[in-house]
Amino acid sequence: MWYRIATLVIKELQVLFNNPRSRQILIMPILIQLAVFPLACTLEIKNNTLAIFNQDNGAASFELAQRFSKAKAFSEVLTVRSESELQDVIDKQQALVAIRFQSDFSRNVESGRSAQIQAILDGRRSNSGQIALGYMQTILQDYLTEKNIPTPSQASSVVLVRHWFNPNLEFVWFVAPSLVAIITTISTLIVSALSVAREKECGTLDQLLVSPLTPEMIVIGKTLPALLVAMAQGTVILLGAIFIYKVPFEGSLLLLYIGMICYILALVGFGLLISSICSTQQQAFLGVFSFMMPAVLLSGYVSPIDNMPLFLQYITWADPLRHFIIIVKGVFLKDMSALMVLQNIWPLLVITAVTSTTSLYFFRRHVA
Repeated sequence: MWYRIATLVIKELQVLFNNPRSRQILIMPILIQLAVFPLACTLEIKNNTLAIFNQDNGAASFELAQRFSKAKAFSEVLTVRSESELQDVIDKQQALVAIRFQSDFSRNVESGRSAQIQAILDGRRSNSGQIALGYMQTILQDYLTEKNIPTPSQASSVVLVRHWFNPNLEFVWFVAPSLVAIITTISTLIVSALSVAREKECGTLDQLLVSPLTPEMIVIGKTLPALLVAMAQGTVILLGAIFIYKVPFEGSLLLLYIGMICYILALVGFGLLISSICSTQQQAFLGVFSFMMPAVLLSGYVSPIDNMPLFLQYITWADPLRHFIIIVKGVFLKDMSALMVLQNIWPLLVITAVTSTTSLYFFRRHVA
């Protein structure tokens, strides 16, 4: 039995790697996404433009404007001199944020009275504007504290913030570990889904079914190549995150690979289920794409699961990516314990059992 399965696995790997285009599809996306994703997929605000409309021209407004211009969110500062020019700068998206100093700002600062500043944000880039505004509010708060000037909401106590597992809020620490999950998702689904669809399209599936291979052997023989390819790709991303982007690896490599194996098996179940329904490789590819986008959106990678409606939160439990992203980021950054990893592995095993059984059922129907 194992010799027959090994023969099928070797045949699948030969089909994948003997074709130059197949090799490119398996290798190039890893390199491109590893190079682009951690640098481009970020919520950090850098290299934006700040517009300043200073109606005060006093020492306090000048000093504060200088502090704003040195914020990491802004690489360029525009000085505007009229209301119409201020509106034009925002309308043409020449500036992300505009600051207006009222004519009595410096006088209020010197007299110790409350001094206020108007911030105008570009609502078309609301998320970036809010983050940049947070930077500026911190700068303003520090300045007012230095000058002993009361703020509109003077607190009686101070909140000291400490960010665990990512002290400097490096966004690449969030993106790079998640790529281990996302890239293995793409490769696993493509390899597993297209393999059976290719057999159907070429007319070789019937030859497999009349061979000494049982449907169970065929499922195992289609699973192992996808597992090997995805493990190799996940290892490349893991090494890139550690040695290229310097993301600290705090946890157990063994726990990470155990979680990766269970995750890939769950994905293979979905891939085989897609391929068993589809008749051609084109249909299988569209099926992979139709599964991939909701899986990423429901995984918690793009937006928190707690923000979703309650019925969607229940649906996310059937998404393998949700559970593996928790594992990979937890093992990477916080040294997640074996018990916590197991709490996220058992849903993957349940998904694997359901999808593999369903795909095997369709195989048996094809034989009948």
